[in-house]
Amino acid sequence: MATNFTFIKGNSPLVITAIHDGHKVRNELKSLFALGDAARLREEDPFTAFWTDFSDNRIIVNHSRFEADVNRPREKAVYQIPEDAWGLEVWKDKLPQDVLERSLKLYDDFYKAATSYFDELFAQNRVQIVYDIHSYNYRRDGIDSEADPMENPEINLGTQNMDREVWHPVVDTLLHSFRNFNYAGRNLDVRENVKFKGGYFGKWLLERYGKAICPISIEVKKIFMDEHSGRGFEKDINLISALIESSIAPVLKALNEIETNLA
Repeated sequence: MATNFTFIKGNSPLVITAIHDGHKVRNELKSLFALGDAARLREEDPFTAFWTDFSDNRIIVNHSRFEADVNRPREKAVYQIPEDAWGLEVWKDKLPQDVLERSLKLYDDFYKAATSYFDELFAQNRVQIVYDIHSYNYRRDGIDSEADPMENPEINLGTQNMDREVWHPVVDTLLHSFRNFNYAGRNLDVRENVKFKGGYFGKWLLERYGKAICPISIEVKKIFMDEHSGRGFEKDINLISALIESSIAPVLKALNEIETNLA
């Protein structure tokens, strides 16, 4: 299991995750894929693990979402038809049942490990914030095309998986921090619940820990890479890294101000 997931636990009330960073798939799947390596990479979230380094609590999923997607409900965790995967034909043929079950075991192992991990964190801290970091494509029609910027902010915060009334000081602080960051002489377009509202991982956290947890899905438009080739832009990767790091102190200060409301 250690090769599939990385769980690093410290003492902070902040966890930073990159649950779609992984690209590895187990050997038995490789000959079954209809999709090539590059096509799978395009729907993954490369470089997001690099942005988890700013907390002593980190979760990184090393296997590909095309093996088992831990941000989907269990019954949808293994993409089986094109409707599960952006219209893509993932497999040459229907997956054999034993192969499917081995992928689902990986999913189950993740949530077993996540349960132990967060239970231990809550034994230390009364509340937890989660930066659940993802990225998304915006040039699906070609490298020279661009999806409508009005519907595709550079950073989208998904906040449906929390008690928003309780956690508004933290969310508002994060929005303010991201919007005011100096990104090479400009400010980024940062909005809430425009492109994405949050996935299953955040829903699971909310259902298990209630108003004591604040899972924020941070979706970064792939302005930091060429989504078709997979090539990263070092300057932008480092700027986003600095953006995330700069938000942590004000967010933790906001957390201190609301802890009395969570008693």
